[in-house]
Amino acid sequence: MKRSLLTSRIRIQFLGLIMLLGMGALGLKLWWIQVAHGTEWTAQLRGSSQATVRIPSVRGEIKDRNGVALVQNRASYEVDFYLPEMVKGYRERFGSPPLTEYRAIINGMPKDQKEPDIIRIVNDGVVPRLNQLDLARDYNSAKLERHFRNDTEVPYSYIKDIDFPTMAKFSEHDVGLPGVDIAIKPVRSYVYGALAAHILGCVGMPDDIDKEEARKFTFYQQDVEGKSNIEKTMDEYLRGKPGVRYLRKNAKGTIEGVLREDPPQQGANVFLTLDTRIQSIAEEALRAVSRAGAVVVDPNNGNILAMASVPSFDPNTFIPSIKAKDWKALQKDEGDPLVDRAISALPPGSTFKLITALAGLRAEGKNLANAHYSCGGGISYGDHFFACWVAAKHYTHGNIGLADAIKVSCDSFFYQYGNAAGIQSIDHIGKMLGIGEESGLRLSAEQSGNMPGPEWMQIHHPQERWSQAQTANVSIGQGYTLVSPLQLAMAYATIANGGVCYYPRLVDKVLKQDGSPALDEQGNPAAPPPRVRSDLRQEISPDKIELVRKGFWKVVNEDGGTGGRARLKDWIVAGKTGTAQATERGHEENVAWMACFAPFDHPKYVVVVMVQGASGHGGEVAGPIATRILERALAEDEGKFDMQVAWLAPAHHANPLQLIKAVSYPGTGGNLGGDDEEGADQSQAATVQMASSDASPDVEPEADSQGQVRRRGAAAVARAVPVAAPQPRNFFERLFGIRRQPTAPAPTPARRRGLR
Repeated sequence: MKRSLLTSRIRIQFLGLIMLLGMGALGLKLWWIQVAHGTEWTAQLRGSSQATVRIPSVRGEIKDRNGVALVQNRASYEVDFYLPEMVKGYRERFGSPPLTEYRAIINGMPKDQKEPDIIRIVNDGVVPRLNQLDLARDYNSAKLERHFRNDTEVPYSYIKDIDFPTMAKFSEHDVGLPGVDIAIKPVRSYVYGALAAHILGCVGMPDDIDKEEARKFTFYQQDVEGKSNIEKTMDEYLRGKPGVRYLRKNAKGTIEGVLREDPPQQGANVFLTLDTRIQSIAEEALRAVSRAGAVVVDPNNGNILAMASVPSFDPNTFIPSIKAKDWKALQKDEGDPLVDRAISALPPGSTFKLITALAGLRAEGKNLANAHYSCGGGISYGDHFFACWVAAKHYTHGNIGLADAIKVSCDSFFYQYGNAAGIQSIDHIGKMLGIGEESGLRLSAEQSGNMPGPEWMQIHHPQERWSQAQTANVSIGQGYTLVSPLQLAMAYATIANGGVCYYPRLVDKVLKQDGSPALDEQGNPAAPPPRVRSDLRQEISPDKIELVRKGFWKVVNEDGGTGGRARLKDWIVAGKTGTAQATERGHEENVAWMACFAPFDHPKYVVVVMVQGASGHGGEVAGPIATRILERALAEDEGKFDMQVAWLAPAHHANPLQLIKAVSYPGTGGNLGGDDEEGADQSQAATVQMASSDASPDVEPEADSQGQVRRRGAAAVARAVPVAAPQPRNFFERLFGIRRQPTAPAPTPARRRGLR
């Protein structure tokens, strides 16, 4: 008996020991999980109970050289659809959502796929409630469907850039719709409207979404990117860093609130070399004509102070997206307002005689500085007679030297002088001055033009053979020669400063938000200092360069010069006129030019103006425009003129193809030129190269039939009874004080629809 009791007691004690050991092991395991690795498990639990939203970065500002802001950011209110939330809310309230089928390519093979019918869900589950509040808007259903199929992670913008009354309605009323959100986003604001529009460019949504990055977030809001010009070339610096918003989800996966937010960081500010006042002066002057371009350059460093083109456009119309009807209107405009004529290439006419003159001064073994040629009204090469422009006036220039030939723009002289110098020398000087070469500015659709010669001819026109006739054409800026106003401005800046050719410079500095300079990948400042392209003084002596400068002085300041209209009372101006014939889209027309600089002894500004569609000469069409720009810029420096910078409407003429005989400005007497003004050579009209960017903007398509919504007062829409009790309000409902409605439209059967 005693032995049996002892055995039982031992068994109980052993069992208790086992239980104690088990409880100890369990406690140790719990300690190991909850204490030793608690942080790790907590992080995993937090990750499974939160949603993340990528917040777009804020772009830096674009300013002029004086710090005047040209491009800023403003708050834009949008109504966004979070489509996965919308589908989930539909499922929770009504059961399975309607489905649609579409044909997709899977592993190279067509296959039918099914997905929630997002159009039916929006039309039946969202639009009726918005209609009750008079907040529904027509939309493009095909775009919505593509967005749901391809970019599910990205919120769909239902209404962009809404006005305050609409925003107030959304905030005030109880919308009661899951997945509907009012978002505040920074968008670009071009402060002065059309001012410098062709330089600043515009932004838009990326063509492709970074799927790998998008997978890191529950909802992915993209950054806009630069689509053209400065917005594009400086995009890597203007872009900031995106932020993240962490949202709390309950056990059922419904979003309930914000846990925390890492705000986005603004990108660097880009300071241009532009002077907003001079830019305004140039744009105001150009509005006297319908199609033209102008460039103002500092000849001492290559800085671009103004670069304008008409007709123009307001880049704000592209923000946040441009309406389809507005985009069609821009495309159909005969004046091509999206073309930047300041960087388009056209035949330069007699303004090109600068290059020819310099080419004769470097020709080895020849002393063309003192060369004289006789003008008998023209000269023959082969079977073609090349007339001087004075032949139509029934007189000749007689025996003439270089400086006077520049003054009266004698074609006969330059036909002979150019052939004496040789096409190789002309081509060499042209390339030294950047003719036919890229500027390095990386502006959208910039045209490099043509600096033709035997090698160029062999590549582009192998069926033709170079001859003295071709050289004669090039010598006066005709034939295949094409030059942009920007290139010509840099060439004239070279002769203005005495022989140093700079690369054009448009970005002055790039500063981070803390004021420190932004650096490129090599650790250098993002905005390089002025760069020298070439130095004519290495091949042409200063006294010979001065001979050419003297010729340009004569053009403006001596009687009989072709540029008398550029003469100013308070400053000595030098320059050159030009008139050429060009072909654009099969239509032949004259192109008028004026290139000038002042003050003559210590130049501060070089101005080049090009006008398309001139029936008059360069001196009477382009000359007054260049003079107005130059005079006002110089007067600004001396405090004699104050250009008020203000918002600018797009430049537009009702008949942009109307020919222009002459230009004058109200309230100015102007300088009257003589009768000695050259016309365009009719021997060959070159086909122009227009700088028309192929960047595709974000076009908001017109509403289609399935995107047409019923307005208030229309027939009532049938309602359906939810299959389950209303679920707790999601984050968007809580954020805006929204409460769910007891009824909603009934779900409809699945339908089949192909991909559109």
